Amino acid sequence: AIELMGNKTAARTAMQEAGVPIIPGTTDPVGSVAELLALGDELGFPLLIKAAAGGGGKGMEEVHDPAQAEQAFERAQRQGQSYFANPDVYVEKLIVDPRHVEVQVLADSHGNVVHLGERDCTIQRRHQKLIEETPSPAVDEELRQRIGAIGVEAARACGYRSAGTIEGLLTRDGDYFFMEMNTRIQVEHTVTEMVTGLDLVREQVLVALGEPLSVRQEEVELRGHAIECRINAE
Repeated sequence: AIELMGNKTAARTAMQEAGVPIIPGTTDPVGSVAELLALGDELGFPLLIKAAAGGGGKGMEEVHDPAQAEQAFERAQRQGQSYFANPDVYVEKLIVDPRHVEVQVLADSHGNVVHLGERDCTIQRRHQKLIEETPSPAVDEELRQRIGAIGVEAARACGYRSAGTIEGLLTRDGDYFFMEMNTRIQVEHTVTEMVTGLDLVREQVLVALGEPLSVRQEEVELRGHAIECRINAE
């Protein structure tokens, strides 16, 4: 599961096959500028080129019109090779002004998967998160259930076991799209711990030992509000 979700194109394919909503775009690497331009005709600009093995905002290039395509394509490939030793890139429709909302999930080896609500990581600089909060000010109970179910579905689709995070984009119209999965504990897991009262690292260790989760979905209760601020020293 970790290997599958580490490659963004393979992850997108797996999620699409499982019926999880993904951002419109390719599930295979894009091999040429001509392909990129054809996608521009099909999906409409702006587009976002992303390194298939990328992360942390590296290997991402926006294309707002065809004239930028060649330069952006080559830059994304170069960064993919340089940062991740993999020049493969794929293309998504660039969603303008979304909220970055992610779902914390826990999965064990006994078929139990739960979500622990969402974290809002919209405030970023250079695609790096600066502020994470839970619950999200843009998510009501109905939407929380919907995106939580998407998170659980995504974890099940790849047979995940451990603590993980389903990252997604929430559009102005309330659509939620899978973006990628972080197959690890995240820096921002602490805000989820604050509002759920659960020790996620402890849960992760117990799952690794073959134990079942200590909590069922109906027992998960969000209390209060937590915000984490990161300090960037450049």
